[in-house]
Amino acid sequence: MDVIHAPATDAEPCDAGRLPALTGEIFVIPLDGDRYIVYAPLRMAAFVANAPTVNLLADIQAGRREITNDSDAPILDLLRRLQIVDGPPEQLPLVSFEGAPAPTSVTLFLTTGCSLRCTYCYASAGDTPRRSMPLSVARSGIDFVLQNAVRRSTGTIEIAYHGGGEPTLNWATLTESMTYARRRAAEHGIAVVGALASNGVLGDSRIDWIVANLSSASISFDGLPELHDLHRPTVSGRGSSAAVIHTIQRFDAAQFDYGLRVTVTADAIRRLPESVEFICARFGARTIQVEPSYNLGRWQNAPSAETSAFIEAFREAQARARSHGRSISFSAARLGMLSNHFCGVTQDSFCLSPDGNVSGCYEVFSEDLKFADTFFYGRPARDGGYEFDMQRLSLLRRQSVEHKEFCRGCFAKWTCGGDCHHKSLSVNGGAAEFAGSDRCHIIRELTKDQLLDAIAAAGGLVWNGAGRNPYPHEAADAPRSSAI
Repeated sequence: MDVIHAPATDAEPCDAGRLPALTGEIFVIPLDGDRYIVYAPLRMAAFVANAPTVNLLADIQAGRREITNDSDAPILDLLRRLQIVDGPPEQLPLVSFEGAPAPTSVTLFLTTGCSLRCTYCYASAGDTPRRSMPLSVARSGIDFVLQNAVRRSTGTIEIAYHGGGEPTLNWATLTESMTYARRRAAEHGIAVVGALASNGVLGDSRIDWIVANLSSASISFDGLPELHDLHRPTVSGRGSSAAVIHTIQRFDAAQFDYGLRVTVTADAIRRLPESVEFICARFGARTIQVEPSYNLGRWQNAPSAETSAFIEAFREAQARARSHGRSISFSAARLGMLSNHFCGVTQDSFCLSPDGNVSGCYEVFSEDLKFADTFFYGRPARDGGYEFDMQRLSLLRRQSVEHKEFCRGCFAKWTCGGDCHHKSLSVNGGAAEFAGSDRCHIIRELTKDQLLDAIAAAGGLVWNGAGRNPYPHEAADAPRSSAI
């Protein structure tokens, strides 16, 4: 992969005899044979090109190519219409955070207890004495984000129930905190959005409450029942798939907004297409997120699933999903989204441990975990509210992609956002400087797939997600080949 950087310029459209100038950062991604994807992420534009076009771009970058009326004219016209050449300066998608955080959403780590003993659990949930959040801690977090919402006039607060265990095992705090949030928010004309991440082993009364009181849920379900039962047994060792399927069917019947999270271990990669087929044929989940298992917690010493075999299985599974009119996703392959952030770690994510301390990461839910000193940046203040370690928070904020030297030449950087900081630390032995991981290869390959899909969906020639039409009706001389 080559990257061609645009100079910082306010270049205007060129006349004959003048040199064209690159005004978009572009990447050249090799395909098979004499074909390449030319991708300008900040212009949200891509097309499949041949070697002469790639050479033309290199000549333009080096200032060796004058504008003529020869065979280069159509491609130069296209590049100008896409604003890759002789266009206005690109706007970097940089969103930064300063000062004391003022979040309007809170994630409550309700408990470290769990009704399952999943083989690949990153949190090793249930292996340590249970810690549960008291209602007072949940109320304090809700009061804080509500105060911020009123001051910022956002009109909404969000409450997510998550943690290093199964949130519904702390049922009293879950339900009473939502009741409290609604009552307090109503006093200020503020709406409450509630979300849950669950293992899906739920009784009917709890399903009824979730449907009636929450906005959405994410359920962990690994597809084929035999695979799910192998890796997600109950405390007593029995399979949990039947209970999870019951919950999903109840959600479907209620037309409740939910998504499924499919975790793929190395031994289950080859059966991922079957698992996705099973899900798509039976359930109506709004989203189906597929992720390789992570070598953390109970799965620390297991074979890695972040392999080329996972990429190929994902591609076949995607084809199966599309045969049902559905699609699957991977967390860091997000074509169409431009951001310098992967997740809330770099965006002042406000997550409360059972003791009320503030973490920026869903995966660092307890003060005694490795890297807790990196991700815990706040604690309750004596006079109410929270006090923040601004130096630690500043370091988290600087993990956005523009600060990662390793990511500088990657074509997926503005859609990936730099990937997961916690996993980076785990893979790189705690080194502060990101050095890449096996996930990077997965991200690039699946993003490349998305680029090819977008080009095909746009007619097979040019994807222009920014909405500028590179081929207006009057452009009779526009190129129409499959490789420009």
